[in-house]
Amino acid sequence: MLRYSAMLAVVGALLALSGAQAQSQDAASYPNRTVRIVVSAPPGGGVDIVARIIADKLAQRYGQTFVVENHAGAAGNLGSEAVAAAPADGYTLLAAQPAPLTTNIILYKKLNFDPAAFEPIAVMTTIPNMLIVRPDFPANSASEFIAYAKANPGKLNYASQGAGTTPHLTAELFQRDTGTKLVHVPYKGTAQAVNDLIASHVDLMFLEMGAGLELHRAGKARILAVTTLQRLDVLPDIPTLNEVGVTGFRSDTWNALAAPPKTPRAIVAKLNGAINDLFKLEDVQSRLLALSMQPVGGSPEEMAKFLKSETQRWGDVIRAANITAN
Repeated sequence: MLRYSAMLAVVGALLALSGAQAQSQDAASYPNRTVRIVVSAPPGGGVDIVARIIADKLAQRYGQTFVVENHAGAAGNLGSEAVAAAPADGYTLLAAQPAPLTTNIILYKKLNFDPAAFEPIAVMTTIPNMLIVRPDFPANSASEFIAYAKANPGKLNYASQGAGTTPHLTAELFQRDTGTKLVHVPYKGTAQAVNDLIASHVDLMFLEMGAGLELHRAGKARILAVTTLQRLDVLPDIPTLNEVGVTGFRSDTWNALAAPPKTPRAIVAKLNGAINDLFKLEDVQSRLLALSMQPVGGSPEEMAKFLKSETQRWGDVIRAANITAN
């Protein structure tokens, strides 16, 4: 019996070694064919732009095609579901906004995938958010805006890209922290929401800086505050919400790259290393800076820890506001 147990242990060890060697060989030859990066958002947004920059650079690095495919819908769930069901070989990747990787598990009664099961590769970029109002809004500062909102509960409406998106949750956090009451007007994308903001059909929006900065400069809308803890170099005269009394208020938009569950660690590590290398390139840094984005990178373990923290932080907001998406 002891001899039989010993033989089983040896066989198990050999199988494990064989599996590790196979994964190492797969990683060494990866990629040897086209890689699909599925973007769980419509074309033109931040995550789509970053995915295309990275796809182009990875194609140059490896001499293989990296094709970006937009698979939007259901707050990123449709694209995420498709990647979750794909083979775990590194040839289908997910480029996602926060919702499908963090808060959708709380917002939706049922998901056809487990966000926590994805293999984290890297957080790609982060973008500051800002409080931006229609061009003819009566308040001229963040302090005036808060006072106006408090004096007019339920009379101001704000746009977002839908229930559970970062602009929606940021507005809910703002209401909780300031004791104000705003009306949510959800849209199906950023373009529609912004168009109604500059046409004064909605009063305000918590918008990412890449989209809001040009509107502000062109006089099509007005930025009253940023949602970072320190002022931004590109907007030195615009205060943070923290400065005007909303203590500790912070919100940003980020995007990340992940792989299907059980993708070999060696392939994940190879992709992670490549992305961290790409973020050191001057042309990549300058392109991202022009889009008001900051490269993040880091290890898969750091991304996993970050996703857990974000899920907890925004999950508290969702539960407090009793937000559901279906």
